[in-house]
Amino acid sequence: MNRRSFLIFIIIMFLAITLGAQSSPPVFYAESFRQGQTRVLEEKFDVKLTPQDRTYNERIKDSRGNDHYVFSIVPAGPEGDTSITSWKVKLTDLTHPFYGNILLASRQADDSGSPRNNLWILNPSNFAIVPAKAKRIIKIDDFYLVLQVKTFHFTPLDSPYLDSMNVSIEFANTDPRSATDAPK
Repeated sequence: MNRRSFLIFIIIMFLAITLGAQSSPPVFYAESFRQGQTRVLEEKFDVKLTPQDRTYNERIKDSRGNDHYVFSIVPAGPEGDTSITSWKVKLTDLTHPFYGNILLASRQADDSGSPRNNLWILNPSNFAIVPAKAKRIIKIDDFYLVLQVKTFHFTPLDSPYLDSMNVSIEFANTDPRSATDAPK
């Protein structure tokens, strides 16, 4: 192989790797500080969030069919402003509400800058700890929550203010990571 062919080969390989990496979002995995035996009724759904429909609440049933958790998504933005810059996901155990958001990997304040403790923040900013379209897998008790932002839109386009976000949500009792999903 001559020098020019080798250079073309390298460029093609670089492009293939770059394009391949762009097609699949990164996967982040964490385990909640809450470890127990509870399983849930499996379900999968999508939520569209807008300034008009800015919050989402859903009761999640355990495997016996009892309401056990409250799953919610709430907007976040500059204090004193109604603009939305991100959404935050929360899961509360109805039988132990004093735990607060059980999606946290750690209840320690010094762990707030780690990706594993920020999977519940859906922030499309370039400075977010976890990329907006990352696949987020969180193990809670004996089940998993999978979150993935499918789309988001800013208005105006060059502003930090969101006018919509579509989120895919899945509750599963088996580990949803595939063999190719390497935890981060």
